[in-house]
Amino acid sequence: MIKIAIQKAGRLNEDSLDILKKCGISIDNGKDQLKAVARNYPLEVLYLRNGDIPQYLRDGVVDLAIIGENLILEKGQDLTVVEKLGFSKCRVSIAVPKDFNYNGIEDLNGKKIATSYPNTVKKYLNENGISADLHIINGSVEIAPNIGLADAICDIVSSGSTLFKNNLKEVATIMRSESVLVKAPKLSAEKTELMKKLNFRLRSVLRAKKSKYILLNTPNNKINEISDILPVLKSPTVLPLAQEGWSSLHSVIDEDSFWDVIDALKTAGAEDILVCPIEKMVL
Repeated sequence: MIKIAIQKAGRLNEDSLDILKKCGISIDNGKDQLKAVARNYPLEVLYLRNGDIPQYLRDGVVDLAIIGENLILEKGQDLTVVEKLGFSKCRVSIAVPKDFNYNGIEDLNGKKIATSYPNTVKKYLNENGISADLHIINGSVEIAPNIGLADAICDIVSSGSTLFKNNLKEVATIMRSESVLVKAPKLSAEKTELMKKLNFRLRSVLRAKKSKYILLNTPNNKINEISDILPVLKSPTVLPLAQEGWSSLHSVIDEDSFWDVIDALKTAGAEDILVCPIEKMVL
């Protein structure tokens, strides 16, 4: 049995459970439940407060965790990231009131900054030669300038709507963060093997998320040219059509280059292009 920690509540909690489900792991998690055992995989999930997870990893209370890179920078730089998971993306940013005349990071010299990420902010300020007073608070950081507690804040930002509602503007990004799979410093051989099997499933899901299955028709004399445009798999599947001189090609393309590839395929003579989502991609 391997134990994995995920955030007790919030977006990261939901996204973590979703990717485990896509890995074929069934978890019965009731409301306010602090732990749950998977029905079809030797895995136990512990729902923990986000900020406590790095220490639980060090202490061996849990073997793995799904947390944000921002938490690694703040509290877990000694921990090992096994896999970047690509969801729950955000950034750690500095924000000031909209009427603050901000021209650059030097404008924070001598100012008070409210944050839940003191280590991250200190490192950033030191790297930029800035001296500022930090006021460490947990939660509701955005309200600090409005009640005279601080001149600026540093917090995680997703859409920026919370900043807007609190009359703040984002002026500097310290780091961009996404969810990651992290492991405890010491794992037994048995747990290491279970971790590898879980990570294999995760990678299969992540590859599928970044790829699309494509089917198209092409004249036979264009097969080689079109095959060169489809580089994701070893080679496309080629099936003859009932119409003489034509074939159907099946392959996979990257989501990031999707429209560029489609344009190139059309130019090369591909017709009747169909694109489908991929549930899993096992290589």
